[in-house]
Amino acid sequence: MEPFSEELLPFVIAGFFIAFVLAFGVGANDVANSFGTSVGSGVLTLRKACLLATVFEVLGAILIGYKVSDTVRKGILDVSLYNNTEKELMLGSLAALGGSAIWNLVATFFKLPISGTHTIVGATVGFSLCARGFDGVNWTTFGKIVGSWFISPVLSGVMSGVIYLLLNHFILKKEKPLEPGLKALPFIYGLTLLVNVFSVVHDGPRMLHFDVIPWWGAVITSLGVGVLTSLFVQCIIVPRQRKAIESDLAKAACKQDHEVKFTFESADNSRSPTPPGQELSVIEKGVSPTTYTFNSSATETNGYIPAETKGNLLGNGLNNTCPSSQSLGITHNSSQVPLVNANQVKIVSMDELTDKKEAETDRPEVKRLFSFLQILTATFGSFAHGGNDVSNAIGPLIALWAIYTEGSVAQSSPTPIYILLYGGIGISVGLWVWGRRVIQTIGEDLTKVTASSGFTIEIGSAFTVLLASKAGLPISTTHCKVGSVVFVGWAKSSRQGVDWGLFRNIVIAWVVTVPLTAGISALLMLILQIAFL
Repeated sequence: MEPFSEELLPFVIAGFFIAFVLAFGVGANDVANSFGTSVGSGVLTLRKACLLATVFEVLGAILIGYKVSDTVRKGILDVSLYNNTEKELMLGSLAALGGSAIWNLVATFFKLPISGTHTIVGATVGFSLCARGFDGVNWTTFGKIVGSWFISPVLSGVMSGVIYLLLNHFILKKEKPLEPGLKALPFIYGLTLLVNVFSVVHDGPRMLHFDVIPWWGAVITSLGVGVLTSLFVQCIIVPRQRKAIESDLAKAACKQDHEVKFTFESADNSRSPTPPGQELSVIEKGVSPTTYTFNSSATETNGYIPAETKGNLLGNGLNNTCPSSQSLGITHNSSQVPLVNANQVKIVSMDELTDKKEAETDRPEVKRLFSFLQILTATFGSFAHGGNDVSNAIGPLIALWAIYTEGSVAQSSPTPIYILLYGGIGISVGLWVWGRRVIQTIGEDLTKVTASSGFTIEIGSAFTVLLASKAGLPISTTHCKVGSVVFVGWAKSSRQGVDWGLFRNIVIAWVVTVPLTAGISALLMLILQIAFL
């Protein structure tokens, strides 16, 4: 057909609209892969996570998104079968966009993290089956994608789980984790930067001429960045972190000592007779007292919380001999202020606190050490996600645009940057409007995530995605992240630390993604063929 044919223009306009809806769905569902654990651990607020994701998703889409988009629009099916039937291939691209968009929105509504890669692959296979039968699909590529359902979560989960167990043994379980944590900090930062820099530089963005750098050049560059980062952290960051954390711990200990002293003085004063006309406390009325636990963070109740929530006491770095680590039998008076009776003291030992609660909380110094590391790895993950998954949203749109501008199914022109930017904006809008749903599933509902466990989840899944991409394995970032969350949750708090019912629902959603999107896309293709061919 002639380039810029007016007959094809309505399909291009419809493609831009549907692609934005699909990008919205990908942003609402898939961006949780990058920042879900950071929000779940409390390291980032949802607003800050959305701001960082917006910047780095768009940057990733512009700088490295072209490579994956070529695979999405030309690697899954044989476009040569559509020679002289350009209009039919454009209708197929519309059907693929529509089928993928519908399932992304439905899955996000039910808070189920699915693979954006698998939705567009399934939708592409669906319309091709309808248009050309079994001959139009590259079944070898499709088989690899099906195999990745099982490879991705297991490989990523094992890697993250091993990293967590090492971290737990050498740092987290130590009586004083600050010093071993500070010693490991330069190595951890250096390794994190090394991995992420290599993933960007090796066969990287054409716009920055990274594609001409040989593999050994990428190795040298990433090693250099890793070593320089380690030296910088050792000389600058470690001393500052030590000083800041020790100051915070000293202030917290001083505050706790002061509050405990005030509490026991109040207990002595409570023995005095009740002034005339004042309402008797529940203790003096003969009512059984409620057991409370002291926690300095509970400022609204003068540092006391019901013993049922005593898990909040964990991680304060105090030993069992400290008065503030004991529970006191107290009750509320009529003004709802805790009143201690010296004859009503009940000790609740630290041994009674459950392992699950212990695993759910990082000690203050541990959280301080790993918070920025988790943000750093999540930011790199967001950049990589923008480069990979924006193509899932706009791959068929680029095919539509190429056919329209070239008048041929060959699609030889490079991916336009403005379409990549368009997809990045759509992803960001979806994240802001609806992203909190799947972020809650990844970061909170599957297992309790802390700064330390969140870091191991991020770095383990990043390792897996990097290794698999360099080996040519088409794996899913969603599957990797969910696998890491489940394995780390299991490693740090046994089987009870993971919501296995939710995980089962997620796996079911993964299994039905390809056949369901294929069916929807095939149905849409049939309707479009009847209407326009």
